[in-house]
Amino acid sequence: MDCRRIADQVYNLADAGTSDSLTPLVKEALEVIDCCLDTHGPDNVSLSFNGGKDCTVLLHLYAGALARRLQPSESMKPIHAIYIPVPSPFAELEHFIDQAMESYNLDLFSCRPSAPQVESVSTPIPRQNGKDYVSAPAPVGKAKGGEGMRQALQTYKDHFPHITAILIGTRRTDPHGAKLSHRNMTDNGWPAFERVNPIINWSYGDVWSFLRRLSVPYCRLYDEGYTSLGSTFNTFPNPALLMCSPPSPSTEIQTPLTASSVITPSAVLAHVMANTHSEPESPEGDPMSPTGVLSSYISKTHTKPNGVAPDSVTGHARKSIIVDTKTKCNGNPVSRYLPAYELKDGNLERSGRASIQPQTTHDQ
Repeated sequence: MDCRRIADQVYNLADAGTSDSLTPLVKEALEVIDCCLDTHGPDNVSLSFNGGKDCTVLLHLYAGALARRLQPSESMKPIHAIYIPVPSPFAELEHFIDQAMESYNLDLFSCRPSAPQVESVSTPIPRQNGKDYVSAPAPVGKAKGGEGMRQALQTYKDHFPHITAILIGTRRTDPHGAKLSHRNMTDNGWPAFERVNPIINWSYGDVWSFLRRLSVPYCRLYDEGYTSLGSTFNTFPNPALLMCSPPSPSTEIQTPLTASSVITPSAVLAHVMANTHSEPESPEGDPMSPTGVLSSYISKTHTKPNGVAPDSVTGHARKSIIVDTKTKCNGNPVSRYLPAYELKDGNLERSGRASIQPQTTHDQ
């Protein structure tokens, strides 16, 4: 990447004028980044990077902010960054991270927690009456608290004690993001870092407008219908982006699953599960709930790293059984999913994330 060109690109966008909806957001983000660099100094600031769309936006902005400070004869230094992997990352995601390391010259420290983390995602969960569903943040897996994250940050602090601030791509609509400001210190008992959130006020649509407008490379999973990336066993293409072939094979016209009745994450999930998956029976013979069906589906179609799944009791690796599921929509073969940037309702961003998945010793 030509970071000087990126600097011209992002700062010109920040000064584009009031007619451009991205201008105030980019300007605000760059001001937050510049203020952080003024406070801590470029050598003492790091970037939290996991290959997701939000931190990809932040990486591009940060590279531009750093290049803006260079003297004419000065070269870009490697960009300090930390990567804290989820327990079972997508291979495509880690491939993109490797590409970003090379493209942006990232000095990326990978720190896999020794303790399990908690991954909080907003997913449809049943109300008490068992009929209606609400969308609420819920921890994924059996771990309690953020001990894995705390340990990872402590390891990073031990290796790089001079790092005093970390840039994070958190947005207001993310789980636990509602009450954050642009700059927050870590809690008592955690390694001392200032957490800086330059894009906290961006929406899902703003993120994709920026990435596509500036032709910023991003992980290819987003082109396959994924809208929020986590572990392989709790992440799947967003049901709201499902494309179906029409009943007649003579036409190639495709219609997205965006009927006017599909207005909530729970409605989307229930509709897709009802039309694309057989409902297995529970041991008692009763039909499973949509979340139960989803759990069963994920357990059959998602694998752990290297194609193995940990045993729920012993933790020993065992071979996964790959089930050839010919997914159908309204009785017809599914053609594909729309890319993530086609999602019009940002409230559905995490409809492709599950709060229930096969119980393993490595759940996040």
